[in-house]
Amino acid sequence: MQSLTVGEYLLSRLWEAGIGHLFGVPGDYNLQFLDDVITSSEIGWVGCANELNAAYAADGYARCHGAAALLTTFGVGELSALNGVAGSYAEYLPVIHIVGAPATAAAREGLLLHHTLGDGDYRHFMRMSQEVTVAQAILTPENAVEEIDRLLIAALHERRPVYLYLATDVAVAKIIPAATPLATERPCDAATVAAFADAADQLLAGAKNVAMLADFLADRAQQQGKLKQLLTDAPMPFATLLMGKGVLPEQHTGFAGTYAGAASAGHTQQIIEQADVLITVGVLYTDTITAGFTQNIDSAKTLAIGLSSSRIGDKTFTQLPMSAALTALHPLVKRYAAQWPEPEVSPPPLNDVPSDALTQDSFWQAIQHFLKPGDIVLADQGTSAFGAAALRLPEGVTFISQPLWGSIGYTLPAAYGAQVACPDRRVVLLSGDGSAQLTIQELGSMLRDGMKPVIFILNNAGYTVERAIHGEHQRYNDIAAWNWTQLPQALSLNCAAQSWRVEQTVQLVEVMKVIAQSDRLSLVEVVLPPLDVPPLLQAVCEALNKRNSA
Repeated sequence: MQSLTVGEYLLSRLWEAGIGHLFGVPGDYNLQFLDDVITSSEIGWVGCANELNAAYAADGYARCHGAAALLTTFGVGELSALNGVAGSYAEYLPVIHIVGAPATAAAREGLLLHHTLGDGDYRHFMRMSQEVTVAQAILTPENAVEEIDRLLIAALHERRPVYLYLATDVAVAKIIPAATPLATERPCDAATVAAFADAADQLLAGAKNVAMLADFLADRAQQQGKLKQLLTDAPMPFATLLMGKGVLPEQHTGFAGTYAGAASAGHTQQIIEQADVLITVGVLYTDTITAGFTQNIDSAKTLAIGLSSSRIGDKTFTQLPMSAALTALHPLVKRYAAQWPEPEVSPPPLNDVPSDALTQDSFWQAIQHFLKPGDIVLADQGTSAFGAAALRLPEGVTFISQPLWGSIGYTLPAAYGAQVACPDRRVVLLSGDGSAQLTIQELGSMLRDGMKPVIFILNNAGYTVERAIHGEHQRYNDIAAWNWTQLPQALSLNCAAQSWRVEQTVQLVEVMKVIAQSDRLSLVEVVLPPLDVPPLLQAVCEALNKRNSA
């Protein structure tokens, strides 16, 4: 069998895992491996403005493509990326973090090289990363084949990041590659599936009405198609939480809106909580998406399907992949659906309060009409994400937000990663002014690469979400005033972008008409009142303020 370098083998396995791009920033400890990347016909290099943005971009890519890879240099680079990797860990994204490290001999001798802490210990940073990765390895020529495969399989099965330490000399060392394909499928026990199906049958048999609640882990398991078919074959009321918005078909009959516990709009809470049986798929109840844990879900009448285990009443079924559980559940639900009433429900309408001046209500009304099937919509933490919760997404829209980790600024570089993953889809980014100031550099990368996203900067003069929680008029919630419409020109010598500042609803609507007919990167600064917040965010902020003050 023909030998490969460790770097070449790693790239071949990334490709086998479904990864077609590598995000990162060059540094002297990863340059030799980068030579392999540049000459690769399978893995494309995506250079980012900084390592934090690269980690966010990899996260956005993974949400649209299934998995992603990130390359940083030792010490300074990997620590800059660590916040982004932690977000991928919290929200279950398989990101392969490759760290280009000093030569093996330097580490063995404890030389005081640059990017170290000057104490001869080269494992400080890997130990830091252990808390936000599910597997780690220091690659050597002897263990590279086994460890690369082990880590990639762990990332794909657990849907979480892993850490590969790749020394400069190891990257170019020759090895004999594995002869077997990468084992990407999670094993499943037939007896467990049968026991789960039997328990589900018993729970469903007496139900007069059933509802479904789905969340983001259904997206991580890539089960959107299977869930859509289940709802087609067995119509029932259904909702999602904000983290999982878009995982169920919102134009489908039965969509009841976004569930947010006691802060749910309209009849959504009643529909979900009063069903005889509630099927939950990939649900985690976190504070911001439940308005401070105000959900009232009876576990005794819940059929809860998780990423790799399920629970029905007091019975737990471990080592049961979500895909297998849904496959077993589908015929049961289809059979019993005949005894359930037609799901004559509809999501709560958006607030429709006509206003010449732009407000949260008029902005989200305009966005609802602007979106089109197949869009990728990213909403940053704050008014963007919680306003978007009330939208009814068109068919095939991918919705990306980060309400659990909640790192503001995440979505701008994540939009870059999403566009790399899906170059033929329109990317619509909704970001607050405070969030965008953290990571705006990646706008330059978008322009460099000829990307054409639509970017709405919600300029409400600072950290409005923080004002709503505490310190409404405190100067720590103020930010520097930027000339937003000039940023594309500042970040690109050959700028083909178009920019607008809008202060009235009619202006926004007219600009949206122009954008819909154009093929350029478009940035719209939307001027909104500093203290205007969507209703869901108001409820969440009150809950957070109460909890923080307790």
